[in-house]
Amino acid sequence: MPEVDLVFPRAYVEFADPADETQVLRCDLTWLTSSFMCIFGQGCQGIYDSSPDTGCCTLGAHFADKADEKRVASYVDQLDAQTWQFKPEGRAVKKSDWIEKDDEGERKTRTVEVDGQSACIFHNRADFPTGAGCALHGLALQQGRNPLETKPDVCWQLPIRRTFREVERSDGTSYTEVSIGEYDRRGWGAGGHDLDWYCSGNTEAHVALEPVYVTHEPELTELMGKAAYDELVRHCEAHVRSRSALALHPADPR
Repeated sequence: MPEVDLVFPRAYVEFADPADETQVLRCDLTWLTSSFMCIFGQGCQGIYDSSPDTGCCTLGAHFADKADEKRVASYVDQLDAQTWQFKPEGRAVKKSDWIEKDDEGERKTRTVEVDGQSACIFHNRADFPTGAGCALHGLALQQGRNPLETKPDVCWQLPIRRTFREVERSDGTSYTEVSIGEYDRRGWGAGGHDLDWYCSGNTEAHVALEPVYVTHEPELTELMGKAAYDELVRHCEAHVRSRSALALHPADPR
């Protein structure tokens, strides 16, 4: 099944943040009420043909800030050889074991290559006893946590994208616009157009029984706050009841 075009009609809603009068939420109802789901291990082809089994973990994960890195480090310390395939043997884990800098000097998780397939150092491969997948994700499930607690911010946010913009009204007042929408190819920068496969606009990944705003409640609550999420649910439910064919995500089944 084909990937849909990046540009198509979308429905948005804007509402004041109930918890912060200086913010306005701008939410993509078309995306948030779509049937997208992550299909890692269920048909995901990976973002590069050279690493089809590593999903979107091929490049490693950039840290949002020092707090993000510090939080992840606290869980890296809890990984053992049974949960992490690439855990260094015989000594304590150092940050230099799992952090590197990209060409621009930004800090990210290291990548390792196995059998010609490169991926994040926390991506356990298919031959590992626990199977393919993120060691930090597995640790969260093992401890009864949500994976957003243990993984880098970019990992648990994808494929939801939050952006900020300062808006000045004609009366001289201003507010912070917080946009919640689809992390499509463009979210990766110019290189996003070169990805060999991508999920968010791919019909193969729009197979969930419930919409994104339901399946991603923990992530959206973390990104927006509980009061704003509750308000979003009200708008999403109204949109589902009234939406026309033009407001459907084109990758959703018809």
